[in-house]
Amino acid sequence: MVTFESLRERQDGIAVVGLGYVGLPLAVHLSRHFKVTGYDVKPDRIRELTAGKDRTLEVSESDLSEADIHYTANSEDIRRCRLIIVAVPTPIDAYRIPDLGPLRSASSAVGKVMSRGSVVVFESTVYPGATEEVCVPILEKESGFHLNVDFTAGYSPERINPGDRLHTLDKIVKVVSGSDAATTRLLSLVYGAVVQAGVHPVSSIRVAEAAKVIENTQRDLNIALMNELSMIFDKMNIDTTEVLQAAGTKWNFLPFRPGLVGGHCIGVDPYYLTFKAESLGYRPEMILAGRRINDNMAKFVAERAVKILINAGKQVRHSRVAVLGLTFKENVPDLRNTKVVDIISELNTFGVDVLVHDPIADPAEAKAYYGLELQSLNGMAPVDAVILAVMHNAYVTMGLSQIAGICSNGRPIVVDIKGAFSPSEAAEKGIRYWRL
Repeated sequence: MVTFESLRERQDGIAVVGLGYVGLPLAVHLSRHFKVTGYDVKPDRIRELTAGKDRTLEVSESDLSEADIHYTANSEDIRRCRLIIVAVPTPIDAYRIPDLGPLRSASSAVGKVMSRGSVVVFESTVYPGATEEVCVPILEKESGFHLNVDFTAGYSPERINPGDRLHTLDKIVKVVSGSDAATTRLLSLVYGAVVQAGVHPVSSIRVAEAAKVIENTQRDLNIALMNELSMIFDKMNIDTTEVLQAAGTKWNFLPFRPGLVGGHCIGVDPYYLTFKAESLGYRPEMILAGRRINDNMAKFVAERAVKILINAGKQVRHSRVAVLGLTFKENVPDLRNTKVVDIISELNTFGVDVLVHDPIADPAEAKAYYGLELQSLNGMAPVDAVILAVMHNAYVTMGLSQIAGICSNGRPIVVDIKGAFSPSEAAEKGIRYWRL
């Protein structure tokens, strides 16, 4: 089997399969200590990285230029590596059922080229049991090898927080597990070489899988509670943000905030756990209730915006509403599973003409994914209302007055989903303002 010494001395290499938000930062960190091959199925992505550019903005140009990584779209290049780390997306389909297609494809590709004595590690978020029940059988079938005889497997869940420059890969404790004790020790040494925060070995792959999937499920449920409270307080004409600020003065009050829950983690991972639970005959009531609340927040925001237009004496049909921000998160260009599109769709059902702006989203991706044409700020006016959906730094710099200035059809209306500004500031500036 591959050893830490052979990896450290660069006699054996490490392959990272999938060079997205998770795989690329991992490959860059590993390349400072080991010989690394970065594989992705998209030739455009390989050309981009070879040219020193990263559209995800997770790795700086300087770090990318200093990284000694062999980028390739040819799976045959994985043969030279005996530690293979799979970091591909695990989305859900239109019916909110786990889509293991990318994971199955990656397992098949790896199985075809892996050598005897290899270790294959998975970082993709899955339900407990998926690595051993889905991935390992594919590896065995394609390679003709047997687990814990000819190769071993591991699971070390990713904990990347896109756009977070504080909690980077090297500063977050890494959970590691292996199909045998020797593999767990090897992974502890490899990840320990790049993760300053240290590693946390666990007894089995299933424990590691379960730990990952509940991290985001817990966060999802807490946000769902805040979202439900915000809807209750809205009916009582109470400002939710002020309530949370007051409650937050107690030492043990958790600082969660209401908002849209999209992206490829929090809005997706709970469905992996509920899928597995239901396959075992258990219906997880609390988790699914939280998902229902969070999935419906876009509809609530859109309907609230329509009510504000009506109360302002505006004709809803053919009113013009500017939506600022389309990505799933501030200062991140990722459009996957963004819930802003649900706001847009709901407004469209009322006959509202929606104009969308995002300073960092790829216009081609917005068109391809959602059929949306991104607008320039100068080309949006006049509009009847502005919905501040994603608080990119560019909007922070603009400030409330400039954002409200996009409205030129009477008194400005600003719907602030992120609660970035305050009602008192809006009142001073003569802005009709509502925040979630």
